[in-house]
Amino acid sequence: MSVRRLADEAVQPTTFAFTKENLAWAQKKMAEYPPGRQQSAVIPVLFRAQEQQGWVSRAAIEAVGKLLDMPYIRVLEVATFYTQFLLQPVGTRAHIQVCGTTPCMLRGAEEIRHVCERRINHKPFETNAEGTLSWEEVECLGACVNAPLVMVGSDTYEDLTVERFEAILDKFAAGNGSAVKPGPQIERQFGAAEGGQTTLLEKPTAKRTYKPFPPPPAAPAAAPGAAPAAPAAAAPAPAKAAEPTAAGRKNTTTEETAPALKSPSPEKVSVSTAEAERNAANKAAKADGTPNRAMRETATGAESPAGKIDAGKTDTKAKRPPASASAVSPTRDAGATLFQAPPGQRDDLKLISGVGPALEGRLNAIGITTWAQVAALKKADIARLEDHLAFPGRVARDEWIKQAKALAKGGVEEYRKVFGKDPR
Repeated sequence: MSVRRLADEAVQPTTFAFTKENLAWAQKKMAEYPPGRQQSAVIPVLFRAQEQQGWVSRAAIEAVGKLLDMPYIRVLEVATFYTQFLLQPVGTRAHIQVCGTTPCMLRGAEEIRHVCERRINHKPFETNAEGTLSWEEVECLGACVNAPLVMVGSDTYEDLTVERFEAILDKFAAGNGSAVKPGPQIERQFGAAEGGQTTLLEKPTAKRTYKPFPPPPAAPAAAPGAAPAAPAAAAPAPAKAAEPTAAGRKNTTTEETAPALKSPSPEKVSVSTAEAERNAANKAAKADGTPNRAMRETATGAESPAGKIDAGKTDTKAKRPPASASAVSPTRDAGATLFQAPPGQRDDLKLISGVGPALEGRLNAIGITTWAQVAALKKADIARLEDHLAFPGRVARDEWIKQAKALAKGGVEEYRKVFGKDPR
């Protein structure tokens, strides 16, 4: 979307005031919204100001803001955002909006635009010599089936040819644009087929047109003296389905689940007998009331006793490959210093964006303690540092060198000059 600004001060009017009719219309529109929400009417009221003045001036924006109790900048934001608002003077008799989207382009919008460039002005939004006509190219005007078309005010003129469009321009240039009939400029009604209606040709009426189905024809009369017809034979009874030769699955019905069984089995077991059977089962399972801590025979993983076979004396680390030098942590390994730390006080490396407390500790552990050291890092040093700390690309991505040079040169003040903000 292009930048939209107000017209030059040389053409801006000093004041703007709604007419009595337009002011009454705006107040009625504001009353459609709840109390305190009258600012919601900014778009229709601003468009009403454009219809009165022909375009939206700075004075009109100020008048709308005062009427709606809105800050000037809020109304200006709306006026500059929506392209329906014209921010500079246009033709006093007509401002032609030429639709330039795909359907209109395929149907001749280029030729319509060339007519505007030739007869009005080569540049859009510029008026003709008399100041009566201007033009612009816009997006879809919503009548693609009647392409190509133009819009003047709130009216569209569709199904245009070059000749017909030039005749319309003549009417508006002469101040007689109201004589041009809006809509299709050929013999058709709105978006209907050219030449007249082709479907639904019957004129609709309120008369009921439903016709019920006719009754079935009567049986022919019997000839005199003919014997009565024999009654129709009864339809044969449907054949009984053949019994299956084999069951589809095994019969799982038992005596306890048989449908004919209406009550529990008559056999009863005494309480003493059941208690004796339970005690016998507990004795056989050696259940004495204490938890069973024995391992299951099929136990695996953490439950498996395999790790206790040799009392943990097996040297499992002997089979592992040694760790690479780049994986060694400088905070744990002695002798992992890669750089020679200069004598004196350490700098706060956390002021470098991308370095936190943990990373500062790792940098200090390998011998980087000052901003000047970071600023002086060469490509080989950066590669060695990133390989050792396992963060490839971070030095360049976070601009460590540039940040460190600013901090080493003048501290926080120099950082603000270079980056326009405080470090971290």
